[in-house]
Amino acid sequence: MRDYHINIFYSEEDGEYVADIPDLEPCSATGKTAEEALHEVLIAKELWLEVAREEGMPIPEPRYRPAIYALVPRPNP
Repeated sequence: MRDYHINIFYSEEDGEYVADIPDLEPCSATGKTAEEALHEVLIAKELWLEVAREEGMPIPEPRYRPAIYALVPRPNP
C-alpha cells in the first residue's frame, strides 16, 4: 500500500521544523525537532482522514512525489 509523501523542512521564520502532506491540503504540523514534526503530522493525517470520512469528503489517492535531483558521475571519454 502506498502512503502519502511527507515533506519536512526547517523554517527559519518559525524557528521550528515543519512537516506537511501535499496530497492532504492543508495538513501540516510543527515541532522543535524533525522527529517531533513527523510525529505531529502523522497525528494530523489521521485526524484529517477521520474528518473527511465523517463529512463524506473525497479522500485523495497518494500521488505527490517530489522531484529527486542527483549528481550522476559522467564516464571519462
